[in-house]
Amino acid sequence: MQKIESLDKKEALRYLGYGNNEPDEQVKKILDECEKQITDIAKPAFAYKIFDIEWKDDGIYIPGTTLVFTGESIREHLEGCEKVILMCATSGQEVDRLIRTTQIRGMAKAVIMDALASVSVEYVCNEAERLIRDNVKDYYFTWRFSPGYGDLPIEIQGSFLNVLDAPKTMGVSVTAGDMLTPTKSVTAIIGLSKEPLKAKTRGCISCSMNERCKFRAGGTHCGF
Repeated sequence: MQKIESLDKKEALRYLGYGNNEPDEQVKKILDECEKQITDIAKPAFAYKIFDIEWKDDGIYIPGTTLVFTGESIREHLEGCEKVILMCATSGQEVDRLIRTTQIRGMAKAVIMDALASVSVEYVCNEAERLIRDNVKDYYFTWRFSPGYGDLPIEIQGSFLNVLDAPKTMGVSVTAGDMLTPTKSVTAIIGLSKEPLKAKTRGCISCSMNERCKFRAGGTHCGF
């Protein structure tokens, strides 16, 4: 994947809770500094595989792997699909190191750095999906659904990464608490169908962060 050239600073400001408010010149300056630092050192990477899926009473099985997707949320998400894309994307370990270093020097800048780093991995996900769509023709795509959304257990993260060989090829692994490391990494499930897909629920109810989300606390949402 090509180097990240720029980041959506308006999106970062939304993460920071600015809403429609304009940041002051000092914040704008820090945003510019953080953007350059991240784009200079980020090493965007992604991996994906496509599988058939088997629908069973106790879950959705991924043939050739040990993965079983359980819960009603993922069943709703993949309704009408015959295949699935498993994807992992990351901005790289260097971005994590940059955030930690910035935290030592000053938390105000570190918060802005973290927001832009989140934007960076979303950029990688979007670019990865664009490239995947170029290679996977004649299918309708669902939106990206990650372990931990709704009632799909986050505990499948380790097995999910192993299926993609992500620990070896990308350096993405899981902590003891099933969180991804580097932290600016994402795993995602995209359903594929030959027929147009009806609109699926996508929003706070599907998200594992809905009880502690800064957007919901502020009366808004993240847009997903």
